[in-house]
Amino acid sequence: MDISQFYQTFFEEADELLAEMEQLLLGLDLQAPDSEQLNAIFRAAHSIKGGAATFAFTALTDTTHLLENLLDRARHGELKLTSSMMDAFLETKDVLQKQISAYREGGEPEPQGVARICAVLRQLALEGDAAVSAAPVAAPVATPAAAPVAAAIAAAGASLKVHFSKVSESDQKLLSEELANLGTVTEQSQTDDSLILWLQTNCDADDIVAVSCFIIDADQIEITVEPPAWSDAAPQSELASPPVTVPALAAVSAAHATTNVVAAAAAAPANGKESNSIRVDVDKVDQIINLVGELVITQSMLTQTASMLDPVLHERLLNGMGHLERNARDLQESVMSIRMMPMDYVFSRFPRLIRDLSAKLGKQVELVTVGRETELDKSLIERIIDPITHLVRNSLDHGIEEPEQRALAGKDPVGRLTLSAQHQGGSIVIEVRDDGAGLAREKILAKAIQQGIAVSETISDNEVWQLIFAPGFSTADVVTDVSGRGVGMDVVKRNIYALGGHVEISSVRGKGTTIKIVLPLTLAILNGMSVKVGEEVYILPLNYVIESLQPLARDLHVINADEQVMHVRGEYLALVELHKFFEISDAVRNPTEAIAVIVQAEGTRFALLVDQLVGQHQVVVKNLETNYRKVPGISAATILGDGNVALIIDVAAMKRANREKASALV
Repeated sequence: MDISQFYQTFFEEADELLAEMEQLLLGLDLQAPDSEQLNAIFRAAHSIKGGAATFAFTALTDTTHLLENLLDRARHGELKLTSSMMDAFLETKDVLQKQISAYREGGEPEPQGVARICAVLRQLALEGDAAVSAAPVAAPVATPAAAPVAAAIAAAGASLKVHFSKVSESDQKLLSEELANLGTVTEQSQTDDSLILWLQTNCDADDIVAVSCFIIDADQIEITVEPPAWSDAAPQSELASPPVTVPALAAVSAAHATTNVVAAAAAAPANGKESNSIRVDVDKVDQIINLVGELVITQSMLTQTASMLDPVLHERLLNGMGHLERNARDLQESVMSIRMMPMDYVFSRFPRLIRDLSAKLGKQVELVTVGRETELDKSLIERIIDPITHLVRNSLDHGIEEPEQRALAGKDPVGRLTLSAQHQGGSIVIEVRDDGAGLAREKILAKAIQQGIAVSETISDNEVWQLIFAPGFSTADVVTDVSGRGVGMDVVKRNIYALGGHVEISSVRGKGTTIKIVLPLTLAILNGMSVKVGEEVYILPLNYVIESLQPLARDLHVINADEQVMHVRGEYLALVELHKFFEISDAVRNPTEAIAVIVQAEGTRFALLVDQLVGQHQVVVKNLETNYRKVPGISAATILGDGNVALIIDVAAMKRANREKASALV
């Protein structure tokens, strides 16, 4: 049997276990460690070791074995945890992650790195032994239920009796082959639905279960210490122990189907209930979403055709079309929800980053997270990790002051960094907020002038804050490995814009800074307003639209030959004429005969001039660059109910293009 087909399942579950291990380690109280947390950390390491041994990932097995031993001693109170030990455990987690990456790419981990971390763990074990030797002898600790098994394995000539129940003939063969890799099978017997074998091995019972759970469930396994009937080993009465049934391991559980296929499934809960989740490849989900998108487009075409029929003669058909439209909408929303992931996927990465970076900078920082359960499309959530990471690093380096400075300013020496996420309409708002020194307006302006950026002393605070996104801009006096090179913030802004979002900054000197990222919930569908310019139909994303009105001549003011503004309730808004932007010749030229759609992007309101409004509806977003090329002012395309292609307007790009044009005329 080629077990390489299960590699990917193991890698994914190992990644999840390492992430869980890191979170638990960071939350551990060294003075009074919680036994449940220690047990969970131990189980994670043990599960990874079991899977690694199954696939013969030697370096991973050796490293996790040493880590597991230390954790086992810690959870039984035989090893006192220290901050240096915690640093070593976290470093081991990083090394394990690199080892998994190496195996995932078909290679082997770097031998020097493996040897170094193993040496560190062995040294910790030696130091623990010395501490135990120096300590007074404690009262004996009650052994767990599986202790007789472990003790017997340590004894020379001991043998384990492994009983597999309710297994098919083909699975019996697989189990025999797999256990032969763990030791010597000295005897075995089998019936139609069970297999009993005696295994001479140095592995413990959990390792046997870890291997077997790739084929059957843990409740089908019973392990006892018992030599084969013909053995000259010690009499059974000397080794006898009650049957030990070992619970399913968290990382290497698999559902057993009647077709004898090991299915990649979520870990079985400890209470023995079936898991309520399955692993599905993202490509399969994307394929379903594309097919549902095509279904919605087809339904829209049918609805448009049916709208021209006589409602009296075709009442049943039209009622059926109404049901189809509602069902298609529900199906689309259900399928889209499959791709949604909680923001905890992003936020859980930062406790470790903040711990390491604040120690490096000599600062004390408390992390607060709000809205971890808020969901965002997987395609977006993975692409915002890097921008948020850069913002967090900036807050720690530039924002939050050192403890002494904070104390002098009357603040708590421990700074606070807050990560929050919440839904607002069809968007998600992510905030990175610190209670640090805030942005220094004068310093930013001086730096901008020094770098040749055309600025005025009278510009608003919001315009000053936006200067930090300029390429190459940095207020750091010294370049470090954390920041100061002037690269990063411009990349943050560019990446967020590429996702159809925008960034807003607010800051109060001495109080702190808040950076707000606003993103659409998904890039697959959007609520849009279809507008007409000449004979062309465009889609405006509805989350940008505030209102629409027909301009009056007295409200229009010409700035120059290429620019005019519109007065709306005391505010002068830039007027962007779409027919000029897209060079449409048969469009309405007189603004008073057209419609102005007021939109807001990147914190600024302006007006888009269109010929007429057509309607509002959900549209399936199709990537334009994949099928054609990048078009200025256009973010994507969609297919309308009549089968025609409509382009989706990039409102933020319109705003930037208009600002750049205005700057060029100054």
